[in-house]
Amino acid sequence: MHVVLATRRSPLARAQTELVREALAGAGADVEILELVTTGDRWSARGGPTPDKGVFVKELEEALIAGRADLAVHSAKDLPADLPAGLEILAT
Repeated sequence: MHVVLATRRSPLARAQTELVREALAGAGADVEILELVTTGDRWSARGGPTPDKGVFVKELEEALIAGRADLAVHSAKDLPADLPAGLEILAT
């Protein structure tokens, strides 16, 4: 089984994604990692004010909805309370 994991490029996101990749690979999955730069990442790089939580996951959600990714790995602290239709939190 081939699984595409979407994640941000931050060190924390990559470390969390590696844990998920290892678990899936241990179960026999072929795992591809899709690293994305989010709107929140671009704002942070410019040193702007802290944006709304959703801007750190917007591009991850779009990749899931578009079928470019099967799963997304992200810190719960940055998730908005309401998820887009068709998306759900499957594991923590």
